[in-house]
Amino acid sequence: MKDFKEIIKDIKSVKIQGAENIAKASMKALMNHFSGKKIKTSEAFFKKFNAACSKLESARPTEPLLRNSINFVKITIGKSGTPEELVSKLFSACRQTLYHYETTEEEIFEIGANKIKSGMKIFTHCHSSSVVGVLLKAKEQGKKFEVYNTETRPLFQGRKTVKDMVKAKIPIKHFVDSGANIALKECDLMLIGSDAITSSGHVINKIGSEMFAMVAEKHNVPVYVCADSWKFDPKTVYGADEPIEKRHPKEIEYKAPKKGVTIENMAFERVEPPLIKAVISEFGDVVPEELVHKVRHAYPWMFR
Repeated sequence: MKDFKEIIKDIKSVKIQGAENIAKASMKALMNHFSGKKIKTSEAFFKKFNAACSKLESARPTEPLLRNSINFVKITIGKSGTPEELVSKLFSACRQTLYHYETTEEEIFEIGANKIKSGMKIFTHCHSSSVVGVLLKAKEQGKKFEVYNTETRPLFQGRKTVKDMVKAKIPIKHFVDSGANIALKECDLMLIGSDAITSSGHVINKIGSEMFAMVAEKHNVPVYVCADSWKFDPKTVYGADEPIEKRHPKEIEYKAPKKGVTIENMAFERVEPPLIKAVISEFGDVVPEELVHKVRHAYPWMFR
């Protein structure tokens, strides 16, 4: 397993991408960070633990799933105990979060796959492990369908989706981002993932997601978001804005004169709630605005 610093580097560089993969890697990184280490005092544990959590949370700002997972670990650990007890509780909490991801994923895959019928054409943007899981589950159910996807500039995460579909022998058509209107005219369903969901029901996903959702609405194509409910950001209940990550201009290949030019490289954008048919989570499929009530009831610790 890679060490803690390597995982942080891979998250920042988007070598590890997707909210679920980032959260999973972070939980494993925390365990690895304390594995085989001799912690002499409780104070030393909390110093090391809090520093590690801060580094993970700052690696990618638009990741409530990661922040909620870390919050769960912190609450589970508590504020006292011997070094041995604290490390044991950390390992237990990290494993519980990994189990949550695993069980939730299976529920999302099943619910999402039930939306797909044989003969459909499914549009997706970027790369979402949840969406890929839904598509694989639908194939497992014996359904025959085709996927249309975008390359997703500037880092071309859509190519990863293509590789997943080719490996699974699911037919796929690959479009440049600006070809999404042509693709959506032929599609029956749009499935995307999510990096964050706010209390106002806004879904934050890869830049381009709202634009394509608007095109989907024009063509009467329902838009479903496949997302673990832990992607809900409880801070937004109290008026905080979900940060939108802005990445380095160097990610955008640019050969025109650079002087006097500002390159905007936003990683995500907000999708307005009316554009979304439902969010598919472990709670079933609900409209985005209802998700906060489901989360508050099921995970009260998230609001502490």
